Amino acid sequence: MNIIIWLIVGGVIGWLASLLMKTDGQQGLILNVVVGIVGAVIGGWFISPLVGAGTINQDNFSAPALLVSFVGAAILLGIVNLVRRGSVR
Repeated sequence: MNIIIWLIVGGVIGWLASLLMKTDGQQGLILNVVVGIVGAVIGGWFISPLVGAGTINQDNFSAPALLVSFVGAAILLGIVNLVRRGSVR
């Protein structure tokens, strides 16, 4: 049951990050889930040690964990935009 919640929350985080980075039209449901989960991994590596909060990948569904995962997903989309277009939107 926990994996289903993890996928849903990852999808919502990926979708919100894609809205922020204006890449929502290019992404589907599966890519939103992937962006949310991979963004949470990135947030766990770089942001979690700085702020002391976990991520959704660590079974932590608190507000700081959701924020760290969201920022990680936005960073991931920014890196992808930088590589694909040469500039971050």
